[in-house]
Amino acid sequence: MKDFENALNTHLDEILSFAHSKLNDQQLAADVVQDSLLKAVKAQDQLKEEANIRAWLFSILRNTITDLYRKQAKNKLTIEDPGNLPNADEIDQLACTCMEKLIPTMNEDYAWLIKELELNQKQTSLIAKKLNISENNLKVKRHRARQQLKQRLEETCQMCAKHGCLDCDCEQT
Repeated sequence: MKDFENALNTHLDEILSFAHSKLNDQQLAADVVQDSLLKAVKAQDQLKEEANIRAWLFSILRNTITDLYRKQAKNKLTIEDPGNLPNADEIDQLACTCMEKLIPTMNEDYAWLIKELELNQKQTSLIAKKLNISENNLKVKRHRARQQLKQRLEETCQMCAKHGCLDCDCEQT
């Protein structure tokens, strides 16, 4: 136990420095080091050779940092209060009104796909059957149609199209 404590004290500055270099936040690095050292203390009986303690401590630290990154990534995907999000009708009202005017200017096939798949929300399997093409082929065509619509929106609306076309304030032509 005493050797373990001595090893912790010997490598503590190096461990803190490594954590800070990976996290770029001194306080967060200290918290992560504390968590990893707590894990090390709890699992010290699993350490087979005292000579490998430095590598073992860094391994625990790297895993703790990885866990933190995963947790942060997961939290970014979580919506805190879905009650504040606009419903589908509100989004439709906020969306750029230029889109309706631009669809007829698109390639006829692409315009039809946008109307059916995006506006009418028909299933891709039904549309693929109707067109007598594979669903993968339909996905390619859908992508191209979206790209063409995006290009037209950016040409017409410029800045508001790049930010999602909500609250469009572009000049109506």
